[in-house]
Amino acid sequence: MAQGTNDREDESKSSPDEAALSARLGSLEHRLSALRDSRGIRTDQPEAGSGDSNARASAMAMGFRLSSELVAGVGLGALLGWAFDRLLSTSPFGLIVFVLLGFTAGVVNVIRSAGVAPNKSGR
Repeated sequence: MAQGTNDREDESKSSPDEAALSARLGSLEHRLSALRDSRGIRTDQPEAGSGDSNARASAMAMGFRLSSELVAGVGLGALLGWAFDRLLSTSPFGLIVFVLLGFTAGVVNVIRSAGVAPNKSGR
């Protein structure tokens, strides 16, 4: 029985604390919603078929394209370096040189495809 009275005492002590915390939480939620409304921040997921999802899909496609160009450059350089080393028995120097050249070519292709550097075609 003594234990039952201790539980009631704990509940009476914690209920004002819980009420104060609940009030503070409600106040915080109210201030955050007012701030979101004033800044126009949306926390919901975008609707299907909206322009925002199309822009995300396009950005993701561009990211895959750029990453595949970089990987292709390094992979082709590694393949050419390995073949060069097999042909001339210069292992691992050809592989190292051609991987570095492939990496450089891949980075140049990524920069060109991203539109950061202008195309130097002379026109």
